[in-house]
Amino acid sequence: MDAEQKILGMTIPALVLSCAAGHPAILAAPAPFSPKNERMASIMLKKYHIQGKKIIENGEAESEVWVYSNPDENERKYLVNELKLDEHTFASALDPDELSRLESEPDHTAIIIKTPKNYSAADQFVFKVASAGLFLFHKRLVIVMAEDIPIFIGKPFATLDDIHEILLKMIYNSIIHFREHLKVINMISDEIEKKINISMENKYLINMFTLEKSLVYYLNAVNSNGFVLERLKLLGERLGFSQKNKELLDDIIIENGQCYRQAEINSNILASLMDARVSIVSNNLNILMKTLAAITIFLMVPTLIVSIFSMNVLFPGRDNPHAFWVILGLAIASLGGVLYWYKTRKTFK
Repeated sequence: MDAEQKILGMTIPALVLSCAAGHPAILAAPAPFSPKNERMASIMLKKYHIQGKKIIENGEAESEVWVYSNPDENERKYLVNELKLDEHTFASALDPDELSRLESEPDHTAIIIKTPKNYSAADQFVFKVASAGLFLFHKRLVIVMAEDIPIFIGKPFATLDDIHEILLKMIYNSIIHFREHLKVINMISDEIEKKINISMENKYLINMFTLEKSLVYYLNAVNSNGFVLERLKLLGERLGFSQKNKELLDDIIIENGQCYRQAEINSNILASLMDARVSIVSNNLNILMKTLAAITIFLMVPTLIVSIFSMNVLFPGRDNPHAFWVILGLAIASLGGVLYWYKTRKTFK
């Protein structure tokens, strides 16, 4: 997390990292670029099969779940021409600016959802969102994503019955991902706020503005996912959802609503207190200027006395052997007088 340390001049607390460790996709360092890595990313196709209520990668053509990560041109043509995916909808699955939606096609249902994008140190406190496409066929689920991240991990995927449950738990996993990111954002904002209380610079305010912008992205994404969940509830019977799937969908809708309210509260807190934080930084700068002005006044009177006796003119007592100590005593006495005046008048209090 070197980038954050440079920005904040501090180490992000272990508490933040431990929170992120609960979901491996939260904090991820970008892989070093190389032509080999680029080729591997462009041909990333994984096939999974449900066996014994577990999802297992097997690579067979008849697998129920196909996951495409950053598909290349040939894979795009196959998905559009052979599987009859709508070209615009397919492009939406890779477009981070696309909103969530559900579209019914003759032989499948296309669902675009929003997910938090992997966070890396290079992002410098900008938490972004990405899109993912879930294309539900009669006996197959095709997942299209822009980056290769582990998706079938954690407690939600401990037991699985069918592809409908996988689809719903994909959305649920995204909600968990959002909530973990919100915890990290909240903890980072607390650390930045501590720095702002003693800071006289704008960089911490800029970091706070960046977090506030990230929360706006998250609010829009979570709200957009909520519309998709409501449409799934309406189309549950037609899509072949079992009673268990319907109950799971109801739970996911509640979780998404709670996630939205949490993001909304965090966003409102950051926005409402931003003016106060700006005032704190300005006040800290005023205190510094006041201190410097006081020091200048304290030194001005003794300097004036010493300067008078340093002029190249004759003055009484010039040849007195104790003249130096007399001048020094007058300077100290003047400094004491200024300090007494400061404490009694409280001009700078």
